[in-house]
Amino acid sequence: MIKHIESKSEFEKVLAENPLVLVDFFATWCGPCRMLGPVLEEIQEEKAVEALIVKVDVDNPQNKDVARQFGIRSIPTLILFKNGEAVRTSLGFIPKEEVINFINK
Repeated sequence: MIKHIESKSEFEKVLAENPLVLVDFFATWCGPCRMLGPVLEEIQEEKAVEALIVKVDVDNPQNKDVARQFGIRSIPTLILFKNGEAVRTSLGFIPKEEVINFINK
């Protein structure tokens, strides 16, 4: 199961402790976000990538600072972090193979 980030400090800790992190910025009411969720779960369960996958609910008041820090204006937004630095961003739903390619580039 994918970890849901509940605070800015938890977000920072995850980035500090993991060399490769894929962050899914989403909202529960968002249709494309609901479509992407099972794709990410499948990728994680299959261990199809080396990245840790986490989710950040942009509607959670404790995550507003994180969403603002990365300029999240559209969801879903995927950001790949390498050694704590954002290296790649994708907006909107993308299919499984594209997510895997996005991470492995």
